[in-house]
Amino acid sequence: MTARRLYPLIACGAIVFAVVGVVVGQLDASLDPLNMTVSEYAVSDRGGVTEIAMAVLGLGSLVLTLALKAADAPVRGMPEKLLMLWSGALIVAAVIPTTPLGDDLTLTAQIHRYVSVAAFVSLPAAAALLVPRLAADEAWKPIARTVEWVALAGGLGLLAITYVALPGGGVMIGLVERLLLGAEVALLAVLAGWLVRLAWGRAIGKPVEIATYHRFLASRS
Repeated sequence: MTARRLYPLIACGAIVFAVVGVVVGQLDASLDPLNMTVSEYAVSDRGGVTEIAMAVLGLGSLVLTLALKAADAPVRGMPEKLLMLWSGALIVAAVIPTTPLGDDLTLTAQIHRYVSVAAFVSLPAAAALLVPRLAADEAWKPIARTVEWVALAGGLGLLAITYVALPGGGVMIGLVERLLLGAEVALLAVLAGWLVRLAWGRAIGKPVEIATYHRFLASRS
């Protein structure tokens, strides 16, 4: 019971820490955030902060996935696998860096690129699959519309970064990537935030759902 109530808080803390860490890592005025990816920042002079933020976000996403399962959220099956893929890809991308801007791609940089692509694709796909599931679940229905908008934003961001990375020649890729990441982190924040409300009995106007949730946790203890 205690662990199931703490997991959502840990996930929220990890998301906040990661966002702050990435922002701090972008403060070097000598770098160009519009045309440099977050991964390229991670190998800059301030890259240590960015790498830590990526790893923390990956671990936090893993904890969030476990918390969603423990709360019997409608994530089992493909959405759960996609969330796990996102978590693992972020951790691997943080551990295996890319090459600095302008350098030739090494093997490790290619691995980094592949896992980054996997991360970018997995979370918008998970969001799209979650929308009808959340809408059909009484306890999660209140956030279904928000997740739908976030899924749409993630899908558009995925199309935009695909265009910029291929025929677009990488122009403004840093800006497009950050917008996509913003949509993906927003999805995690919505899920984690609602899970905290459910776990701690503060879902506004939903006392019956909260009681049901706590009865479920008690039955699993």
